[in-house]
Amino acid sequence: MNIVMMTNTYLPLVGGVAQSVHRFTTSLRSRGHNVLVVAPTFDGAPETEQDVVRVPAVQNFNGSDFSVILPLPLNLTTTMEDFDPDLFHSHHPFLLGDSALRKAAARQAPIVFTHHTMYEEYVHYVPLEAGTLREFVKELSTGYANLCDHVIAPSESIKDILLERGVTTPISVVPTGVDIKAFSEGDRGGFRQAHNIPEKAFAIGHVGRLAPEKNLEFVAEAAAKFLAEHRGAWLVVVGGGPSQEPMEKILNETGVGGRVVFAGKLVGQQLVDAYHAFDVFAFGSKSETQGMVLVEAMTAGTPVVGLEAPGVREVVRDKCNGRLIREEEVDAFVEGLRWVASFEGEERRQLRDGVLATAQEFSMNASAAKIERVYEQTVQEYQRRAALEFSDWKVLLGRIEREWDLWANRFAAARAAYTE
Repeated sequence: MNIVMMTNTYLPLVGGVAQSVHRFTTSLRSRGHNVLVVAPTFDGAPETEQDVVRVPAVQNFNGSDFSVILPLPLNLTTTMEDFDPDLFHSHHPFLLGDSALRKAAARQAPIVFTHHTMYEEYVHYVPLEAGTLREFVKELSTGYANLCDHVIAPSESIKDILLERGVTTPISVVPTGVDIKAFSEGDRGGFRQAHNIPEKAFAIGHVGRLAPEKNLEFVAEAAAKFLAEHRGAWLVVVGGGPSQEPMEKILNETGVGGRVVFAGKLVGQQLVDAYHAFDVFAFGSKSETQGMVLVEAMTAGTPVVGLEAPGVREVVRDKCNGRLIREEEVDAFVEGLRWVASFEGEERRQLRDGVLATAQEFSMNASAAKIERVYEQTVQEYQRRAALEFSDWKVLLGRIEREWDLWANRFAAARAAYTE
C-alpha cells in the first residue's frame, strides 16, 4: 500500500506527534508498505531523508514548538502523482491537515485522521480570548474528523470524548507503540554518574516538553515537598521549554535545588538511559491523548505516579504498576511518590513485574498491525462506495465540494464558539 502521512510536526522535534508519525512510518515500511511523509521544514532536519517532503514553514510559532505552514510547493503535486497514494493519513485538523483533505479529494483516495491532541489545552499559545478559542478548536477538530473516512483515537478515553462531541465517522483505538527492545536496556549507573546523582539515591524522573499544558509547576511542587522530606532523593527532568524557569523557582525556593537535574532534551540511547536511571516517573499532565512517555518509562521497568486523566488512566493501574492520583492535590501526589519509595526487595521486584507486563501491551509491532488493518478496511470501504467509475467532471465537483466543506467547517466552528 502507498500511504501519505501529512503532519505539522516531525523529526527532529521530539514531541509526541512527531514520534508517533516516525514510529508508524518506520514500522509500516518494515511491513512492506511505501510511506511518504509530508512535513514542515525544521532547524536541524537531515539533509537527506527517505521519502520525506519538507514544506516551507514559520518556525516556533509564538514561542511554541509548532510551525505555521506556508503555501505548498508546486512540485508536491508532481511528487503525489509519482507516488500514486492509496490512502492519506492526516495528523492535524488544520494547516497540512487541510492540504491532506484537498489532496485526497484530488487523488480520489480515502483519508484517515488521528486525533493526537486535545487542542483546546493549547490555546495559551494564541493571543485571543481563551474561552471562545477553546470552543472554536473543539468544534473545528470535531468537524474535521467528520470530513474524514476514518478516525484513530490513541486511547479509549479519547474515543469516548470524540463520540460525546459528535464525531460520526468510524473510530478505531490505536495507541502509538513503543520499541520494547530499544527501551528495555539502559545504562542506569552511567547516566547517574554523568549527572552526579548518587547510585543509591531515590530518583524522581520526568520526560517531556516543558510547557504550560503539561502542568509542570504542580509536578515541581510535589517533587519539592517529597525532596524536602527525603534528604537523599533527587529530581531529574528531561526536556526543554518555557516551564523550566517556574519549575526551577519553585524548587530553589523550597531549598532542594541542589538535588535537581535539568538534563535538557535527550534522544536515542541517552533518553533510554535516563528512563533506567529513574526510580519513579512523575506525570502531572491532563492534556494527553495517550501516555506515550509513560509506556516508555514502564518499558524501562520504571513505575509511574500520574494524575487521573485521559490517556493516563489507560496505562497506569493503581497499585499495580504505579499510582493513579484521582485529585489534583499536591499531598495526594506526594503520597503516591512515598508509596513507590517504600518498596524494597521482593515487593519492588513484583512492582517491576507489573510495570513490565503493562509495557508489553503497547508494543510497536502490535500497534502497527492494528493501524494496518484500519488502512485496509478504510480503502476497501472507500472503493466499495466509489464503485461507479469517476469521471473528470465528478472529480472536479468532488474537489469543489471538499473546499466548500473545509470553509463550512471553519464557519460552523466560529459560530458555535461565539454563541456558546
